[in-house]
Amino acid sequence: MQTNKIIFGFVGDLASGKGTAAKYLQEKYGATTYRFSTMLRDILDRVYVPKSRENLQQLSTFLRESYGQDVMSRVIAEDVARDNNTLVIVEGIRRPSDIEYLKKLEGFHLVYLTGEPRIRWERLVARKENPGDSEKTFEEFLRDEQAEADKLIKELGNTAPDKIENNGGFDEFYQKLDTLVSTYEHYDQTN
Repeated sequence: MQTNKIIFGFVGDLASGKGTAAKYLQEKYGATTYRFSTMLRDILDRVYVPKSRENLQQLSTFLRESYGQDVMSRVIAEDVARDNNTLVIVEGIRRPSDIEYLKKLEGFHLVYLTGEPRIRWERLVARKENPGDSEKTFEEFLRDEQAEADKLIKELGNTAPDKIENNGGFDEFYQKLDTLVSTYEHYDQTN
């Protein structure tokens, strides 16, 4: 079994930098990344339905109601447990049930990524990840954060031992991520 494995679970507000953090850690440290929305996007692709935020949320709700609230967390936790990498990132954690199985894995650390709402909205509009994002108003953005799939994020984030405020530029954000990694590399090697 893998020893000294570090698993960061990113719970984060909309456009708080979860994907950016995962990509940076993958490129700099060779981390493996898992994203809750990947399985949803795969299904929507397969049935030729647009990958809008609304469709992703509806599918997530359907799967959880049909197959149990923990269906997606079981899949992610199994994937992470089988991964032999020393640094693994799980992004897109939204609910307590999402970490039910992950927190049983040795080396798991929940990290809350957040930032000022207006800064996060500007990022969302600029990145155009989902259909309709580029036209989204600030008021619509704030409403999106109250959707079923997003409303528990702040509550879960507040339970995270680690919190990263992402209101600055890339260099500042990357420095905070480097500090996070070095903290747990040291911690996990002493245990």
